[in-house]
Amino acid sequence: MKILAALIKKEFLQIIRDPSSIIIAFVLPLISILIYMYGINLDSVSVRIGIKNDDANPEIETLLKSFGHSKYIKSIVYDNENDIEEGIIRSKLKGAVMIPNDFSKKLEREKTAEIIVITDGSETNTANYVQNYSIQIINNWLSTSKYKTLSQKPIVTSDLRVWYNEDLDSHYFILPGSIAVTMTLIGIMLTALVIAREWERGTMEALLSTPVKKIDIILGKYIPYFILGMLSMAFNVFMCCGVFQIPFRGNYLILFFVSSLFLFTSLGIGLIISTKMKNQFLASQVALGIGFLPSLLLSGLMFPINSMPVIFQYLTKVIPAGYFITFIESEFMAGTVWEVVIINSIFLGLLGSLLFIIVYKQTEMRLPE
Repeated sequence: MKILAALIKKEFLQIIRDPSSIIIAFVLPLISILIYMYGINLDSVSVRIGIKNDDANPEIETLLKSFGHSKYIKSIVYDNENDIEEGIIRSKLKGAVMIPNDFSKKLEREKTAEIIVITDGSETNTANYVQNYSIQIINNWLSTSKYKTLSQKPIVTSDLRVWYNEDLDSHYFILPGSIAVTMTLIGIMLTALVIAREWERGTMEALLSTPVKKIDIILGKYIPYFILGMLSMAFNVFMCCGVFQIPFRGNYLILFFVSSLFLFTSLGIGLIISTKMKNQFLASQVALGIGFLPSLLLSGLMFPINSMPVIFQYLTKVIPAGYFITFIESEFMAGTVWEVVIINSIFLGLLGSLLFIIVYKQTEMRLPE
């Protein structure tokens, strides 16, 4: 225990003396969470569209006002169709609504009246938003206008309710999910540089010349960075809940327990990289490729897993960040769901233990030939 305590103390002294570890553990998460909060927004708000009205009926002016009152669409009225076309070409507009001159007359005769909705298909998601919002605004206006008839009343009405994310704010699941991506990068990056740095600076040779055991070296690397990673985790949770007021409906003890299993797994991946790569630059590049990119692209945070090709859907089942994102989003928005907690904890615990064994097997106690 004295040897292990001495190694842990040495590692903490190196962390204090090397500001890069503090930057990775606290400055990097701060920058990351600010980007996720203010730079990434999956909610389409104030999408600019053009409106051209050829119907002189004063009642149609209320339809134009309905577009102006929508928080999702910023409408601009044009008199010239060419100006709308130019605006879409230059990406100043994401769509357009064209009201023909006989629109109100057809409504008065209770005939089918058409409105042309044009969308910019170069951005598929935005095009769908423009189309859906425009149709919804038109239907809402029609249900309250003088053209409303008994035949247009629906037989069944819907009472829409949103669970877990009542405000439909994408940041409520982006920020908790971003913690998993950040913790993956921190856990892998911190430990990926540890042993590689020892080999570069020549301190590994001095360490191997002492009567220290392999398990002491491994635990001496795991424990300090585990503590540093959990402090970073607490900092991330504070930023989400305390600063950005993201609602948290779960249990903090369960959150930090599963987070510790996830961090334990990430540290194992980083140490495996560090035992193989004896160059810090190379180790950092491999850590980014193995840790950051799969966690961001294949974890389900930004892109739905069920929309991926089948081979990638199977690949996501071995990515630890995917399990942690499922847990942490559920813990924040829905509260503690024991089925989610148990399944993800078992996977992370088994994978972390397997990685620990691999690290132990791969750690060399002699100088390379």
